[in-house]
Amino acid sequence: MRKAKVLVVDDAMLIRRLVTEALSRDAEIDVVGEAANGRIALQKIAQLSPDLVTLDVEMPEMDGLATLREIRKLNPRLPVIMFSSHTERGAADTLEALHLGASDYVTKPNSAGGKGLAQQRIEDSLIPKIRALCRVGSAVAPAVAGRSALPSTAPKPFTMRALGTAPRAEIVAIALSTGGPSALGSVLSELPADFAASIVLVQHMPSMFTRLLAERLNNQTALTVVEARDGEVLTPGTVYVAPGDVHLRVKKGSSQIVTALTEDPPEHSHRPSADVLFRSVAQVYGSRALAMVLTGMGEDGFNGSTEITRAGGRVIVQDEATSVVWEMPGRIAQAGIADGILPIGEMAAELVKRTRRAA
Repeated sequence: MRKAKVLVVDDAMLIRRLVTEALSRDAEIDVVGEAANGRIALQKIAQLSPDLVTLDVEMPEMDGLATLREIRKLNPRLPVIMFSSHTERGAADTLEALHLGASDYVTKPNSAGGKGLAQQRIEDSLIPKIRALCRVGSAVAPAVAGRSALPSTAPKPFTMRALGTAPRAEIVAIALSTGGPSALGSVLSELPADFAASIVLVQHMPSMFTRLLAERLNNQTALTVVEARDGEVLTPGTVYVAPGDVHLRVKKGSSQIVTALTEDPPEHSHRPSADVLFRSVAQVYGSRALAMVLTGMGEDGFNGSTEITRAGGRVIVQDEATSVVWEMPGRIAQAGIADGILPIGEMAAELVKRTRRAA
């Protein structure tokens, strides 16, 4: 049985011990080494050839961002999961790391609950991501970096749907998770200032992270990007990011379509959930809806994409080769409900084409 070889990098001995002990409980993960700073980490990567690195953001001598830059120069495809504090600085540094090519991130557990609870939180958040990125586990893991490995429970083999000519899309609903911020930034940065539709999106992140994500994206695109607030009127050329820990929906107001935030229970362990958003988009926009599902773990967005297609809308997904993890878009592709499967570099042009107003 192949194991995922993991190098744990953190300046705090206690955190290294917690992570190592938590990961060692999984029979398919092997912690092959530890490092207290980035310089030692680079040496151990060369010596140990790990399959994945967990990397602390804040370290002496060589911090996580500097270390990540060097890793990407030498090992552009080595999966790296950032380990950050749940603070504003930690969130900002984590988003920078994702922009620089980190595969994913987890936040450090609060020590208030004791060692046992801290280890459990590490197991719950970190192990599934390691399994997905390294393609190990008792269940078949999702495809990573262009290698197909969809679950055998996918509804049916991929078949392109013959749907005829679609009406102009008036809204674009986006779902993304692992690897998503970098992919999203590349799409939004290529959209024109006069983009003809509103954009609503769910990225699986805590609240502090989603606010900073919106601010960062707003500096990367000609569009206006905001963290959504309750009751905002949807306008073309504006991107509404679902805040962390609340669901984002759209609904018909007295005369216009507005955002709605709720604290209903999570779906697929996520709040915000793409399925919640997509269902509301299907109900309000029908055939004028377009969904885009980018790289990510899990199945959030699948049921909502089905609802959008049933309402006459369309769904396009990121292709396997350019996805960090192809599970979210891959499930939709394999179910035969994708109207297009495109590399990330072609997504912006496709959105413009499908939302373009008639001359």
